[in-house]
Amino acid sequence: MRLVFAGTPEVSLESLVALLESRHEVVAVVTRPDAPAGRGRSLQVSPVGALAAERGIEVLTPQRPSEPDFLARLAEIAPDCCPVVAYGALVPKAALGIPRHGWVNLHFSLLPAWRGAAPVQHAIWHGDDITGASTFLLEEGLDTGPVLGVVTESIRPRDTSGDLLTRLASSGAGLLVATMDALDDGIMAAARQPSDGISLAPKITVADAGIDWAQPAIRVDRQIRACTPAPGAWSTFRGERLKFEPVTMLLDDLTLAPGELAVEKHRVRVGTASHAVVLGDVRPQGKKAMPGADWARGTRPEPGETLLT
Repeated sequence: MRLVFAGTPEVSLESLVALLESRHEVVAVVTRPDAPAGRGRSLQVSPVGALAAERGIEVLTPQRPSEPDFLARLAEIAPDCCPVVAYGALVPKAALGIPRHGWVNLHFSLLPAWRGAAPVQHAIWHGDDITGASTFLLEEGLDTGPVLGVVTESIRPRDTSGDLLTRLASSGAGLLVATMDALDDGIMAAARQPSDGISLAPKITVADAGIDWAQPAIRVDRQIRACTPAPGAWSTFRGERLKFEPVTMLLDDLTLAPGELAVEKHRVRVGTASHAVVLGDVRPQGKKAMPGADWARGTRPEPGETLLT
């Protein structure tokens, strides 16, 4: 089949490479326009756009995929299908009808669970044991289209959202190619999503990532892992914001108040609403991440000082 691939960030790349190595032909990609990035905030091409340009593939960068020029070019290309992985913009009805097999989205959850922008983060934050990836036909609703295929993935006790997304990007790429193959062979049947089991996964903001140490330790642990690497779980200490990487729970330690710090030679404990946790890496503003014990040696918290949201 002739494909136009839609995607933007690095997590989309494994699927694009898999399609380029498949029996199908990727004739163009659609990606978000160049955006400011890095400390200099200079305009940078998206990872998908950069790979496509490197491979000599046409790159389409509409501000909105409803633009008449984009719709006209897509109609000229006349793709058989448009596979989508983390494109980052809603596809309008006028575009959905152009490819004869529609737009097929790879979504990193087992739909109808965790519809929305941050399914992996929400799955970890809410303590799910199993997640996965789904391919489904785009329609105008948010992740509501009929499902074509699924793969499952266990969530490991120490997984961050970055760890889990890396595995899902790999297994999902295979699922997306298998879905394209089955559509091409005429053996793919779509199944309507059930009306029960629906949950929503809106984008997690920096404000959402502020740690409430008055939660039980298991909730603190899940929140930090869900927000690693982005947007980064944080608290403040002496008015300075600190970001935290995953912690270790101490199931037998009930000695500290929520947010209270206890500095030892090789570790730093923090109290929660239940038992304490040991800090992993800590990143002060404008500095590199460092072990919690190293941060404490430089900062020297006083007995009884606390972390605040």
